[in-house]
Amino acid sequence: MATDLQNLVEELEANVSQVVYGKHDVVRLCVVTLLAGEHVLLEDVPGVGKTLIAKALARSVAGEFRRIQFTPDLLPSDILGSSLYNQTTNEFTFSRGPIFANIVLADEINRTTPRTQSALLEAMSDQQVSIDGQTHELPRPFMVIATQNPYEFEGTYPLPESQLDRFLLRTRIGYPGRDNEREVLTSHRSGDPVNDLQPALDCAQVLELQEAARKVTVDRAIEDYLLDIIAATRECDELHVGISTRGALGLYRASQALALVEGRDYVVPDDVKHLSVPVLSHRVITKGYLHGGQRDAAEAVIKRLVAEIPVPK
Repeated sequence: MATDLQNLVEELEANVSQVVYGKHDVVRLCVVTLLAGEHVLLEDVPGVGKTLIAKALARSVAGEFRRIQFTPDLLPSDILGSSLYNQTTNEFTFSRGPIFANIVLADEINRTTPRTQSALLEAMSDQQVSIDGQTHELPRPFMVIATQNPYEFEGTYPLPESQLDRFLLRTRIGYPGRDNEREVLTSHRSGDPVNDLQPALDCAQVLELQEAARKVTVDRAIEDYLLDIIAATRECDELHVGISTRGALGLYRASQALALVEGRDYVVPDDVKHLSVPVLSHRVITKGYLHGGQRDAAEAVIKRLVAEIPVPK
């Protein structure tokens, strides 16, 4: 891979890590999602840095950033925008909503109704929105970073499978180590350091990296390995629903982006293996499904299936 592209990736990761301490794996997964041109769902308990990571990534890219706080009374027009009547011109003028940004933080996405959640579907899938019969293109690059607390169910609306499938990957943050938490305490003495974070890349450079990720070589043996994993989920007795073709494509593109992040122009089996759980586990439904225990059960099944499939040499 060209040295200048590798430098751009390293600068982006380093910039985010200035304010996100001890979470290199999570930062890398978010960068992978950005370079794949997709969206990420951050799931964890409150106060562990979900919003911080989203803000840090957004500030590291010199594009337009919008935060949407999802609430039960939020309407689709509050996200997408609406047509307003202009008395001067006697015409309706489209007023763009906060979805028209390069990076959109959908905070606590499971606190709004399914009707409003579904308003994101077209935007996340096709990078456009349709209102009053008119199609409006979203800016490039475009990425949704959604957050939710998976352990609180009072007043929440679980994301349906069709919505979950639009996220390239789902990951959790976890509590920081003691030394990292001490660093958080000292760095916040005079305010939130993320507010002083400067951009590391502009939108044109992000698009260049996204284009480079699509050109990363995937050997036929790697494709067969990936498809073996997908087929195993469809044949597994522990799952009601296996991985769709969209999920297979998501794992393919994520593996290309991870290879680029790690400085290679080709995918290796470890790329596919490393990404299988965050990319696939939220796309399956386990038997004996209970909402509270679905995540851990799904991740355990994916880990076992991947461990059983021979790795190409």
